[in-house]
Parts: sequence; C-alpha cells; structure tokens
Amino acid sequence: MLAFKYISLHYIKYFLIILTALVLFVVGFDYMGSAEELSKSSANLILIYLVYKSFSAIDILLPVALVFAMISTKIYLIRSNALVSFFSLGYSRVDVLRPFVFVSTAVIILFIALHAWSNFARSEEFSRNIKKNAQYLSPTRDLFFAYKGKYIYFSKLLPLQESAKNIRVFSVENESLKEVVVAKSARYIDNYWFIKRADIITKPDDLSLVSPGITVTKAKDLRILEGFRPKMLDQVYEGKVNFTIKDAVDAIRLLDKQNINTDNIKAALYKIFIYPFFVPCLIVIIFFFVPMSVRFLNVSLFTFGAILATLLTWGILFFLIKLANNKVISSEIGIIVPVVILAVLAFLQWHRHRSSTS
Repeated sequence: MLAFKYISLHYIKYFLIILTALVLFVVGFDYMGSAEELSKSSANLILIYLVYKSFSAIDILLPVALVFAMISTKIYLIRSNALVSFFSLGYSRVDVLRPFVFVSTAVIILFIALHAWSNFARSEEFSRNIKKNAQYLSPTRDLFFAYKGKYIYFSKLLPLQESAKNIRVFSVENESLKEVVVAKSARYIDNYWFIKRADIITKPDDLSLVSPGITVTKAKDLRILEGFRPKMLDQVYEGKVNFTIKDAVDAIRLLDKQNINTDNIKAALYKIFIYPFFVPCLIVIIFFFVPMSVRFLNVSLFTFGAILATLLTWGILFFLIKLANNKVISSEIGIIVPVVILAVLAFLQWHRHRSSTS
C-alpha cells in the first residue's frame, strides 16, 4: 500500500506537469499563428477561444501524456534507487506496475466521461468557428437530407437557437414528386420540429390538360422530424465527427431505423470508448523493458527510445482513426483491432513477468 501511494503520487505529479506543458505549448503556438485573425474579436471571445483550444489540446494529448508520465516516473524511481528499495522489500515488478495501470485507467475513465460534455467533445469545432465566424456555433447552410421517405431542405440551420430558416419538405410517391411543404421558419420544440405556418403544394396524380392542376393550401402547427435535434442534424449531415456520447448514440438509433450508413458515428464512439485504452496497454509493454537499476540502463537512450515508440504508436493510431472517420477503412479495423493487438502484447508481457523482480 505504501509503494502504491508513493508511486501514484509521483505519477500524477509528472502527468499534470507534462500535460500542462504540452497543452500550453500547443495553445501558445496556435495563438501565435491565429493572432491576426482573432485581432478583431473581443477579449472575452479570445479567452473563450483559448479555453476551447485548451480542451481540444487535452483531447488529443492526454493519452500520450499518461505514457510520458510513466516513463518519467520510472526514470525517477531508478535514479533515486527507490525501485531497488521496493524490490528488496519483496515487491514484484507487477506490484510496481499496478499504480501506473490503476491511475492511468482512472484518468481514462474520467477522460471518456468528459465526452458527454458538449463543450469538451466539440471544442475543436467551436474554436474553429470562433476564429472563422466570431461565434462558436456557426449556422449551417443548404442542408439537404432524407428522412422516412421524405427529402428535407433547410436553407439555414441555427443549432444554438434550435431553429431553421426557409424549409422545404418534399414527399415522393412512386418515384414522383407528390407534395411540397414550404415554410419560412421552424423551431425544435418537445422532440419535434414545429412549423407555425406553411404552404402545402400538392401535385395532382393526373397531369393531363383537364386535371385540376396544382393546389396550394395553408397549414398551421405542423410537426416534422421527430427526434432530430438541431446539433445532431448539423453533425450527422455535415459529416462532422466530434460527437458527444449522447448525440452519437441517439444518431445511431435514429439512422439505423432508416438504413442510413452510420460508420462515421460508430468510429466516433470507438474513438471515445476504445482508443484511449491503448494507454495502459502501452504502459505495460514499455514498463517491462526498463531495468531495475541505473547501472544496467543508459537513461538517455532508453528515454529517447521509449518516447519515440510512444509517439510512433500514438501517431499510427491517430492516422488509422482519421482513415476510419473518412470511411477509407472500417472503424473496427482502424480502431478496435490495433488496441486489441496492444492489449494482447501487454497481457503476454504481464504474464511473463508477473512474479519477477528483475
């Protein structure tokens, strides 16, 4: 218990130092490149931009910071001879490893939970909108999509106000246009899009010269698109991949019923729930390559090799996630398979050294 607490405290300390340094570097470097574009924005908006950019940096860098912190802590334990002391007291290598795995897993669970918060999950999108449009949720224009056999067009979608402008709803029957609902605006209320006033243009089945022709009727209080929340509409049909957990789950449930491809949404969920667990796997793999004493270790060479291996692994995983998001490869192959491979390698390492002190 003493060793667990001692190692955990040092691990958390190094993790916070490394994560803070990485985030400050990324945010500072980004701000230097964006200062001119942000110069016309108010001080409050610039501050909000920096906060969102920090969230975005944490989203990207937190997993790799956990691995770097393990490397730093292990080097500290070796140089201070604390590692030798633990082994001489009867602790095994697995006992020393346990704090790293427990703490990193706890941080990852917290990290996953943060993706239920829209400001964190969509921070990159919000910061980009602030830089481009001076508002964190910019309107989506010319949105056209299918829903339950109908085709819907929104000239402008305002996710923040939960409203849309210039709506057209096209009803098709036997591959022929049957009816068009035209409205100036709609609002999302009680799980439906509510249209206060609309014109319904109906085409007759008989298109001969003696047919009554097109009819236009007035309608009030129409409700359409059950369950299509504005933010979900914006993300799904604009091809965005930064979903909150709730938005992603709701989108899959809704779109699966319509036989619409949900691969990019599944990839977003796998990125949230599966990808971060490469961290404890990589920690286990690297941990057992480190000798117990500085006499058997070239510290500089090991540090360079461990950091390089971490960056390569992280970079490959990040690249595969991008391919999965763009549907170049399946999300299962791009995200789940690499993490499973790392988990198998970590288990083999643990099984081989579970009672060893050398």
